[in-house]
Amino acid sequence: MSSESTPPERNLALELVRTTEAAAMAAARWMGRGDKIGADQAAVDAMRTVLDGVEMDGTVIIGEGEKDEAPMLYNGERIGNGQPPHTDIAVDPIDGTTLAALGRAGAIAVIAVADRGSMYDPGPAVYMEKIAVGPEGAGIVDIRLPVEKNLSALAKARRKNVQDLNVMVLDRPRHAQIITDIRSTGARITLIPDGDVAGAIATAWPDSGVDMLYGIGGTPEGVIAAAALKSMGGDLQGRLWFRSDEERQSAVDLGYDPDRIIGLDDLVATDNCFFAATGITSGELLRGVRFGTNSITTQSLVMRGRSGTTRLIEATHRPSKLEALYGS
Repeated sequence: MSSESTPPERNLALELVRTTEAAAMAAARWMGRGDKIGADQAAVDAMRTVLDGVEMDGTVIIGEGEKDEAPMLYNGERIGNGQPPHTDIAVDPIDGTTLAALGRAGAIAVIAVADRGSMYDPGPAVYMEKIAVGPEGAGIVDIRLPVEKNLSALAKARRKNVQDLNVMVLDRPRHAQIITDIRSTGARITLIPDGDVAGAIATAWPDSGVDMLYGIGGTPEGVIAAAALKSMGGDLQGRLWFRSDEERQSAVDLGYDPDRIIGLDDLVATDNCFFAATGITSGELLRGVRFGTNSITTQSLVMRGRSGTTRLIEATHRPSKLEALYGS
């Protein structure tokens, strides 16, 4: 390396993946036991333990709730060892707690980190309308347009027939009309019970078979997914959705514009962002945790926004050594 060369910048995602691996392994012990709270607490505890040793001064923007509701990884909590860089953090120790509790496919542990002040704070806005697409659909779709127009535009961009597109939608009563509208175009639908972070990422993941995520889901999950789609070249648009007039007024009183179209750069306003996800139960995106004889195997996605690099990492862990480091 010449004297004028600069060393590569630190890829924080390669350190953060240790936190999602820990959360996934802890949650997988609860797979199928029907206890969402127990699984989520195990994942939170494991993720928090590893996060304490990461060199950063982080503030949780998207966490497990307010301090009184979530003793660890709550909104506003300071994370890391207190050294630079100064970051915003979005965590979901289990995206798909019901999936994990029931032993169903597609539960993942996720974390996203970005420069301090760059992540969208949802405040009281729990839900948002969302449309997510991969690189071919970036700049093509518009959440203000009818679904048939978006599907037609995406099909043209992807050089497909509309009938060949696959739209992922959360299986909720509120989506009855959306499902009817999609079916009227002839497009195919994959209904999922939970896990729209994984669904949004799938739109940009090669060979996932998912072309679009559409519908109303969690605003925090939208922020987390945005960090991944920034790395993958995809796109996500949102618009706040309220369950009641009181919830809407609460957001307005705090300065939120209910009619504003929220784009990818609003959700994460920097390319200096990092994302990591580890499979808990096997799904279309990642294989779940596998327990062997004296070994545990995990599969993770690790992304860096600035370089646009996505890594698929398979790791084998020795339980006895992990317990010596972090406890049981």
